Amino acid sequence: MAEVIDGKSVAENVVNKVKALTAELSAKGATRPGLAVVIVGEDPASQVYVASKSRTAKECGFLSLQHTLPAETTEEQLLKLIGDLNADPSIHGILVQLPLPGHIDSGKVIQTIAPEKDVDGFHFINVGKIGTGELETAFVPCTPAGSMLLIERVRGKDLSGLNAVVVGRSNIVGKPMANLLLAANCTVTIAHSRTRDLPALARTADILVAAVGRPEMVRGDWVKPGATVIDVGINRVPAPEKGEGKSRLVGDVAYAEAAKVAGAITPVPGGVGPMTIAMLMANTVASAYLAAGLKRPSF
Repeated sequence: MAEVIDGKSVAENVVNKVKALTAELSAKGATRPGLAVVIVGEDPASQVYVASKSRTAKECGFLSLQHTLPAETTEEQLLKLIGDLNADPSIHGILVQLPLPGHIDSGKVIQTIAPEKDVDGFHFINVGKIGTGELETAFVPCTPAGSMLLIERVRGKDLSGLNAVVVGRSNIVGKPMANLLLAANCTVTIAHSRTRDLPALARTADILVAAVGRPEMVRGDWVKPGATVIDVGINRVPAPEKGEGKSRLVGDVAYAEAAKVAGAITPVPGGVGPMTIAMLMANTVASAYLAAGLKRPSF
């Protein structure tokens, strides 16, 4: 059976380091990190995510601000709030929770956030830096950044010559994940719904990242023996065995099958998920260090 990659434990280590770095900033007389989270409307899932992010920020010793706006907030009003946060020296990270109501242009909103406060890593400047390998000054999207840390825990930082296959081409996970692996000297293939003979391609991967949003799409016979499998998917599926109307969480990988073949694999839940918020905290403390004229910490 494969080694189970414990994302909760690694995320806890990252958060503990963020706490220590925050205390170090205070000791140097610098402003403590500030994270502003903006949510528009009352989407239940978004409310849960935002509450978790705000709670972790406070736990890290950050200045944690939450702006909860009504669903009828205009685009102009939201852009003004972001402009105010951009100009506020006590705020080092700005996160706008997606999705936004349909009358607001999400792309325009994201591009209004100052790149140096874009701790989600979605601004075109950060996207461009990641694409050109300027990782020292870029803010990397949190899920691929966390996935990369998990890969390094298993494989080490030197990934030279390994074959990596990323199944999924989203701007939030698939593309930045591929760029991170490329920067680590992997030979990288991005696969997607139009890829021919996807199982055969997946079997070439020393590192297989699944980020497609399709429950248990990647089967055990898609996995190369000994491969490192990173399952980014979080899908809710019916679980009649638990009772009528019950459900359970599964990833994009058929875990029970893949775990018999892989060398190491992330579970769902408890794998990549906890890393996302941890890396948001890491990006925010890094932004605070840069704002104070200090060397950016590494994780």
